[in-house]
Amino acid sequence: MPDFIYNNKVYYNPVEFAMDRIGGTWKMPILWRLKERVFRFGELKKDIPHITDKMLTSQLRQLENEGFINRKVYAVVPPKVEYSITEKGLTAIPIIETIRNYGLELMEKEGLKE
Repeated sequence: MPDFIYNNKVYYNPVEFAMDRIGGTWKMPILWRLKERVFRFGELKKDIPHITDKMLTSQLRQLENEGFINRKVYAVVPPKVEYSITEKGLTAIPIIETIRNYGLELMEKEGLKE
């Protein structure tokens, strides 16, 4: 496959392109949680150990910009924001599940517990 450019970035293959959208430490865990229900920021923060406020904000913005999640802001005091998965986001769930299952297999082979 020839190289291609998207948003001023050169990609060398479709795997690299896909992983740029949903890869990294935090995007898949965020999508995984949103597949079941709507979350508020604080709920996501509590449910994802070790993520910082800054990183969660950054990852949510990227996922929203890519169309994987929706952000709904309510005009109340204090501000209320809810995050939900989109149809596009749901298409990533089978891929994430496959990667998760592969990771569990590798962990088991190394004698690690979930």
